[in-house]
Amino acid sequence: MYGYGLSTEEEEERPRKRAPWGVIALVLLTGLALIRNGSGEFDMGPPQPASAAAADAGAQSALGGAPQALPYAEPDRVRIPAISVDAPVMAVGLDPDGWVGAPPPEDPNLAGWFTGAVSPGEKGTAVVVGHVDNQQGPAVFYGLGALKQGNRVEIPRRDGKTAVFEIYGVEVFAKNDFPGDRVYASKGAPELRVITCGGGFSKANGYDGNVVAFARLAEVR
Repeated sequence: MYGYGLSTEEEEERPRKRAPWGVIALVLLTGLALIRNGSGEFDMGPPQPASAAAADAGAQSALGGAPQALPYAEPDRVRIPAISVDAPVMAVGLDPDGWVGAPPPEDPNLAGWFTGAVSPGEKGTAVVVGHVDNQQGPAVFYGLGALKQGNRVEIPRRDGKTAVFEIYGVEVFAKNDFPGDRVYASKGAPELRVITCGGGFSKANGYDGNVVAFARLAEVR
């Protein structure tokens, strides 16, 4: 379920192994559909972000004074108290078709950390993904669109530290017009994106958008 730890030599090489963000953004733009088999058949559907929750430069800068970036360490869990999320995290990469790998859909309470990005708390933008639903009902990030600015995302890491991120925006983007650079590029500080499917749903094509929660490191425990 979890990735193996890195040796000293591997850890030193790790940053050079990452694809440039521009390349990753293009891959995700053409293939990001975390829930290719989500049912979408619930009475109300998952909550969608309010327009007032959109990320902007002012909201981001208001989080000034963030703690120092952490060294690399794999995440262990993700907790989002505002939407009652407390889930283990597994490592995911790109699948053979160029899609971001998602956790097994049959496990509704499981999130994935994209290993092509930094680990949560490192300088740069970490990415955590998860299903919004499966054939049985709501899954781990069903409530993601209900988050508001100021809510917290806690990521306990394997080094014993917990990286606590503060939400500064939540938006839904069409998959065919996904702003990869805006979502994934480094902002010069430790940031986090939590992503699931959202927007409209059809049985033929699934969800037509992605809900993205933007967060920045606010505390280390």
